[in-house]
Amino acid sequence: MASHRRPKQSNHTYASVLTATAAVSVVMSAQSASADPLPDPNKKGVQAQIDRLYEEATQATEKYNGAKEAADELQGEADNLQDTVARKQGDLNELRRQLGSVATAQYRSGGLDPSVQLLFSADPDAYLDRASGFDRLSARQSETLERFLDQQRALQQQRSQAGEKLESLDDTRRELGNKKKEIQGKLAEAQRLLNTLTAKERSKIAAEEERANRSSERVELGDEPSASGRTASAFDAAKSRVGMPYVWGAAGPGSFDCSGLTSWAFRQAGVSLPRTSQEQANAGTRINSLSALKPGDLIIMRTDLSHVGFYAGNGQILHSPKPGAQVRYESIARSGMPFMWGVRI
Repeated sequence: MASHRRPKQSNHTYASVLTATAAVSVVMSAQSASADPLPDPNKKGVQAQIDRLYEEATQATEKYNGAKEAADELQGEADNLQDTVARKQGDLNELRRQLGSVATAQYRSGGLDPSVQLLFSADPDAYLDRASGFDRLSARQSETLERFLDQQRALQQQRSQAGEKLESLDDTRRELGNKKKEIQGKLAEAQRLLNTLTAKERSKIAAEEERANRSSERVELGDEPSASGRTASAFDAAKSRVGMPYVWGAAGPGSFDCSGLTSWAFRQAGVSLPRTSQEQANAGTRINSLSALKPGDLIIMRTDLSHVGFYAGNGQILHSPKPGAQVRYESIARSGMPFMWGVRI
């Protein structure tokens, strides 16, 4: 069977990893299935609380990612509408200039045609209901006037739409800020709890986490092929990120949260995936059995679908698991998260 070896990181990359994880490097918890019990039951309870806070933080991160994706989409739609409004305003100004030239010419020739006066009225739309007045305009003038009024109505509608998009964007940005505070609060609480442990106990937890990270150097993946070329390409991209730190809200190339890793990897293969694990759970063909998965298929974890990774073969998942951890391989059975289903892209 083939054996995966993690490539050595450069000194620069290693320093970047240390910097990115400095705030959370001491809040690392061991996998419950493999950790040796701490001697003090109360201390073991503290570790369980830290693990729970990590899980809640990663769940909140996926909600943050969803809000950020919505905010980016709304910003793009608002920008497009504002660009359209600006262009239509230019067209409208040109039509206004043309009609103004007609009015000037008529005034100089002996008076302003009443039909042209509607351009300067407070309610030019009302004039269209008095169609008999158009016989005073030439066909060309009537066409220009119709275009002016049509574009004026369209401009008002698009300005209204742009305003609605901007209001929705403000609401989404407030949600984004609330999710950010929630995540930071949970990580701060995890740090506070960890500080109640002794230096020896913290060192033990950190050593166990480091062993989990180093296990990626010795993992046996087998030689089963991926289901498609693009899946294989995405999986290869993800494998190149082993050792990169988990950072909430990050989507590469030097740090990742769980769905950030999968979306980044597929983007390298020319495939656009939704940003959140919940959306990725419905992005392709559902595979309900672990035994039917191929390397590179997505694995959806937890009942709320808040975690995603790659099936790596031989019962392993390649993922960015939690704060303080690195992108790594782990046994699915010992990950501590229930498998929901797989997704083949």
